[in-house]
Amino acid sequence: MLGANERRVAVHFGAGNIGRGFIGQMLSRSGFEVVFVARNEEQVALLKQQRQYTVTLASEREEEEIVRNVTAVHIRNAAAVKESIAEADVVTTAVGESALPHIARPLAEGIEFRLANHERPLRIIACENAVKGSSKLRKWVYSHLTEAAKEKAERCVVFPNAIVDRIVPPQIGDDTLGVKVEPFSEWLVEHDHGAGREPLSIAGVQYVRALEPYAERKLYTVNAGHCCAAYLGYLAGYRTIPEAMRDERIRRAVEGVMRETGRLLVHRYNWNEEEHLRYIRKSLQRFANPRINDKVTRVARSPLRKLAASDRLVRPAVQASALGMEIPHLVSLISAALLFDFDQDPEAVRLQSLIRDRGVRDVIRNHMGIHEHHPLHYRLTAHFEKLREGRRER
Repeated sequence: MLGANERRVAVHFGAGNIGRGFIGQMLSRSGFEVVFVARNEEQVALLKQQRQYTVTLASEREEEEIVRNVTAVHIRNAAAVKESIAEADVVTTAVGESALPHIARPLAEGIEFRLANHERPLRIIACENAVKGSSKLRKWVYSHLTEAAKEKAERCVVFPNAIVDRIVPPQIGDDTLGVKVEPFSEWLVEHDHGAGREPLSIAGVQYVRALEPYAERKLYTVNAGHCCAAYLGYLAGYRTIPEAMRDERIRRAVEGVMRETGRLLVHRYNWNEEEHLRYIRKSLQRFANPRINDKVTRVARSPLRKLAASDRLVRPAVQASALGMEIPHLVSLISAALLFDFDQDPEAVRLQSLIRDRGVRDVIRNHMGIHEHHPLHYRLTAHFEKLREGRRER
């Protein structure tokens, strides 16, 4: 238990929608003073001035919660960032996987400053939509540490991996700090024993010993299902995910994808099938929430990343195929992703350029890692051509 005057500090990199609408909210609930490290000067100034903001649930009652005891420092204010890290009990991030290398240096400088003064245990948790995000962040941070600092950090700084799940759509309105979020949330953190004491008590966090099954559950169920609604919704001309989910054909396809990946997960991890079906049904309800008007083009963005061999679409398809499982919905989803041609998405533009210049079979082989001899290669090529011809005829 905390003493009456004991102060707990959490430093969070990134004051975006997930940072404010989920991670910051949970840390504040847990009694931490939350210091946001951010680039947006207006947000930093408002957080320092107001020291609170509102989180609204996208539900029928639209419940509101005031997130208190927060402040902020600008990431370019090196002294303030280092001092905040020196005081912290936990450091979290929600900046996007691609931005992790860019925060590694200020984080490393803060760790070195901290270790020069004390060696209290510190957890650093990357709350990104990334597999083993904390482990990746650790490598980047360690690349900036001196050998002496690395030796000390090994004794008292740990980087437990995590999974976070909450749909937070782009915000509308004039409130710069307030954020609307879906009611559902999940924050899983792997157990760590290297920091010399029990895991920190943080509201909403579930500690698990093996994170990989849950990472694949989110990637293959929530992320793949969301992609299905987006790519099929885009081809059908829908603007938002809830609009697409009102189309019974698309809803059945989304459920079909999640059932196919679900069979793979149940087989691999010996899960209870009915429990996983409940998880699928909950995911369908989340996508269909009419108060989360998430744009189809936002969810579908970055198709090259999502079509990579190790990501949410191709990997479960290849793994299920190797086990002899039927995956017609995954084949349809991947084919639809290959047709995503939104001209304001750089990856979509690049994908269509590759298909035009080299052909879809080259993309399937060289980008997705599915060679010509693989049975999926022919099925994907044939279904892609069928979908493309259908678009031309409309």
